[in-house]
Amino acid sequence: MTALLELEGLTKAYPGVVANDDVSFAVTRGGVHALLGENGAGKSTLVKTIYGLVKPDRGRMRLDGQPFAPAEPREARAAGVAMVFQHFSLFDALSVAENVALGMETPPPMRDLARRIRAVSEEYGLPLDPGRLVGDLSAGERQRVEIVRCLLQEPRLLIMDEPTSVLTPQEVEILFATLRQLSAEGTSILYISHKLEEIRTLCDAATILRGGRVVGGCDPREASVAELAERMVGAKLTAPKSGGGAPGETLLRVEGLSLPPVSQFGTPLREVALELRAGEVLGIGGVAGNGQDELLAALSGERLSAAGSVTFEGHDVSRLGPVARRRAGLLTAPEERLGHAAAPDMTLTENAALTGGARKGMLRRGFLDWGLARTFADEVIARFDVRTPGAEVAARSLSGGNLQKFVIGREVLQDPRVLVVNQPTWGVDAAAASAIRQALLDLAAGGAGVIVISQDLDELLEISDRFAALNAGRLGTSVPTADLTMERIGLMLGGAHDMEAAHA
Repeated sequence: MTALLELEGLTKAYPGVVANDDVSFAVTRGGVHALLGENGAGKSTLVKTIYGLVKPDRGRMRLDGQPFAPAEPREARAAGVAMVFQHFSLFDALSVAENVALGMETPPPMRDLARRIRAVSEEYGLPLDPGRLVGDLSAGERQRVEIVRCLLQEPRLLIMDEPTSVLTPQEVEILFATLRQLSAEGTSILYISHKLEEIRTLCDAATILRGGRVVGGCDPREASVAELAERMVGAKLTAPKSGGGAPGETLLRVEGLSLPPVSQFGTPLREVALELRAGEVLGIGGVAGNGQDELLAALSGERLSAAGSVTFEGHDVSRLGPVARRRAGLLTAPEERLGHAAAPDMTLTENAALTGGARKGMLRRGFLDWGLARTFADEVIARFDVRTPGAEVAARSLSGGNLQKFVIGREVLQDPRVLVVNQPTWGVDAAAASAIRQALLDLAAGGAGVIVISQDLDELLEISDRFAALNAGRLGTSVPTADLTMERIGLMLGGAHDMEAAHA
């Protein structure tokens, strides 16, 4: 098979780090090519170079045999390169068609565009109503909008960055069917994902990056998940191990918690009830957009509810805000890394002080001890293997996975009595995910209570003692994970709360 895209000697350096170092490989016509590597390996820089967002220091590219050096994404799109980013770039208050039009250089009349959207979406098994508001769509439907927007460009190369992170297993199957159809029609696909089983299922070739350099290539269909992960990190991986102790006293009890949505596109919480004991991990699963962010905000104290109660170590904390709850030992780590868990333009030292000031003794008579803040930031960086030039770089300069490691490490090292985390391993590589899960298990083994809100069912089954499903703002009855099957989990995620109450 002939190559559509050829990369030769691509190099890109930033202050203190070489993101891409002499990278060379080729993507064949109609091939589904995986780009593998741990966080900070250089994947994002590489695809941004292909898409015209980054200019390489050295090296060259060829597309369909011709020199290819896009100065901006517009040039890449004109050459037939499209990209679906990890984070959605859609406006909730606009319709599907209006969002698609915003990404086009010369959009046709809205009526004609709506017809094209409907035709293309149905042709590729991704049905969309062009007139629906994006704010009313599920996460999976929003992903469809992003993909259909690319397909309308009739791309020769489609780049996909973590496309399944917000999809249900059924939606993943639909997406894969679409990608296989595109491949059969001759479209090349460059695919980034930390879900290695997906790589084995979908991709016919892989290039592995480590430290910005190509360390090898393979046919992922002929390798196990463990082999792929170990080639990515250059070391053997061990599965997380639970302490296995019996649960202790109740640390957190939530009863009848209801909360209106923060916006017309949000999800209200409806009479949420849960109980968390010392030494246990409670897993909460659900498809994106079913109230995960709202639940974390209610538990952290960012949003106070007029209905229901939150009791922490025997004390009613329902009217306490985040600072008071943190001082007491109830800590949280939200899903959104930049802007919520971390201030993008502040340094890692400053971000460490933002949540760790009180519990790590950095505040003295109203002043912040910057030496202690820097020491704490350095400890997080060292203990959680955060790849960064140092603690004085801005949070936004880290890769998504490395910032995630910093955020989780910052909370774990504050010795919480209860830690609530939303999507703890979202966008991190296999080694980092294993380390984060082990840290959460170690925290529980030390007597803390841990709530893990995640869309990764394998993750929840691996580390949770009990599992509950969140659907449309309602939390089902928790059940021991040892008793679960995927069929039963599917029913729970679909909102079969009455059935679970009968099982309990």
